[in-house]
Amino acid sequence: MVTTPDIQPFSSVAALRAGSGAYKRPLDLIILVGAHVILAPLFLSLWIVIPLLIVLDSGWPIFYRQRRIGRHGQVFHALKFRTMVRDADIIGPVNTAEDDHRITRVGRILRGTGLDELPQVVNILFNDMSFVGPRPLAEREYRTLASQIPGFQGRLRVHAGLTGLAQVYADRDDATEKLRHDLAYAQSFSLWLDVKLLFLSVWITVRGTWESRQSKF
Repeated sequence: MVTTPDIQPFSSVAALRAGSGAYKRPLDLIILVGAHVILAPLFLSLWIVIPLLIVLDSGWPIFYRQRRIGRHGQVFHALKFRTMVRDADIIGPVNTAEDDHRITRVGRILRGTGLDELPQVVNILFNDMSFVGPRPLAEREYRTLASQIPGFQGRLRVHAGLTGLAQVYADRDDATEKLRHDLAYAQSFSLWLDVKLLFLSVWITVRGTWESRQSKF
């Protein structure tokens, strides 16, 4: 288990450390290309079967695009497989609960396995995100939390990630709890930690427990 510090503003030393991850971009590209080459049949199947299931279950569109906040406050459009009914943002809040009635049948499976995030490999390819880092929040959600929680902007010191310390270890869906993990990652990230989080994320995906509000392991 990784120990997380109390929430506090970033020091100048932490800011320097947060900018020293020269390994991150090469690692992202190696994983992205390597996985799609080695596991080509699997990824080809996923890219065909998942869109087909979404259309059969709830129609079009297949993808969901949302403005997210990335490193240094950069705004980009995150791409996901659609897991909720159309116009879900109009029907209800941005955040979802396990029993949210807006989640489709296929969407519930995709969320549990994390496969709804698969299209974000495109964001990683264009360097909007990394494989590991604080999750990029929706623009409206980020603005709200940043105005309520001191030091919240510290999580933007590093690239947003597909998975992260908060996603793997946080045992409750609480913004302050997740921020502790995000700041801990930004101050102590390393190649070893990234590899560890990636392996744990694969295990959680296999178990289908990403949406669990208790232990994911």
